[in-house]
Amino acid sequence: MEPDVKAKYQMRARILKAMAHPTRLFLIDELARGERCVCELTAMVGADTSTVSKHLSVLREAGIVSDEKRGLMVFYSLRVPCVTNVFKCVEGVLEANAAATLSAIR
Repeated sequence: MEPDVKAKYQMRARILKAMAHPTRLFLIDELARGERCVCELTAMVGADTSTVSKHLSVLREAGIVSDEKRGLMVFYSLRVPCVTNVFKCVEGVLEANAAATLSAIR
């Protein structure tokens, strides 16, 4: 693989790795609905603030979310809302897998 091609796939993998956690997928879904402060997201996830902040940090470092500090509060939003299109593709794979399993047992 050529170095520039390899670099492209490494960048893609970095973004997908950042998303590869149930809590982070949930956070992305919630941020698709609109900007949220850490306190709101913490209540939704049901985890402590430091855990949610760490997940958001991983997403921010991958370029998936952006943050804005307003006074003592930090608000997060999706940098590129189309990131949720990945969910549609994943759902398609899940449906195809379910159909294949169902046809195998019939």
